[in-house]
Amino acid sequence: MSATTPGLAGTAFGLQGRNAIVLGGGLGMGEAVSVLLAELGADVAVVDLRQDLAEGVAERVRSVGRRAVAVTADVLQEDSTLEAFSQASAAIGPIELLANIVGMASWASAMDMTDDQWDTDFSRNLRYVWYAARCLARGVRERGATGAVVSVASMDGMVSAPQHAAYGAAKAGLISLTKTLAQEWAPVVRVNAVAPGMIRTPRTGALLTDEREGELRAKIPMRRLGTPDDIARVASFLLSDLASYVTGHTIPVDGGILIAGPFIPVADPWT
Repeated sequence: MSATTPGLAGTAFGLQGRNAIVLGGGLGMGEAVSVLLAELGADVAVVDLRQDLAEGVAERVRSVGRRAVAVTADVLQEDSTLEAFSQASAAIGPIELLANIVGMASWASAMDMTDDQWDTDFSRNLRYVWYAARCLARGVRERGATGAVVSVASMDGMVSAPQHAAYGAAKAGLISLTKTLAQEWAPVVRVNAVAPGMIRTPRTGALLTDEREGELRAKIPMRRLGTPDDIARVASFLLSDLASYVTGHTIPVDGGILIAGPFIPVADPWT
């Protein structure tokens, strides 16, 4: 798909010439979101803690003919988030679209989790989203424009999260925050989220054995782990004009695991 002549698909998405910022855009789901937005016609500011990762993805964006800037920032700090938006706007123009991809879980039982682990998980899975979304909303309001936000929640915010209680609670908070911001900011800013299931990212892939992956696949109706591209497609849809009447929702992208019954069939009924 050419960035200068996006074709029917690019035109339908309404992303041609829009300016997006992707927080946590240097790897995995963030990289996939950054590149797909560019392929659909957006210019992208790629924000990451590591400059080399951000620049590598920014170069991929440029390779499809879109403008890009790599920004190094710790988005868990509000001042750093504001500076990232400032650098992004200076490089590609006023930011209209925001993707919040940063997130990670601390693993410990609720009995043994420390206060620091709890606070860190809320900072990197919930609080920074508030900083960033508010920054985007204030900017578009001042310009008399419109915008859209998409965040990465988790199915762990919809069900229990044993051994990572703080992460699950923070993601549940993110789902609630998405609803609240959507109602407060409509119709100027649409706010949505995606809730990934088991996604094979560079981080999770390094931890999975073949045996463990087989066990997981057997529990997922689609019989496979998700990919960063699976998340990017839904996130890009939610940022696009195709979702112009969608706000306040969290869409599970989980291969059906949340709707699976407790008794997973042993045999494939289609064989």
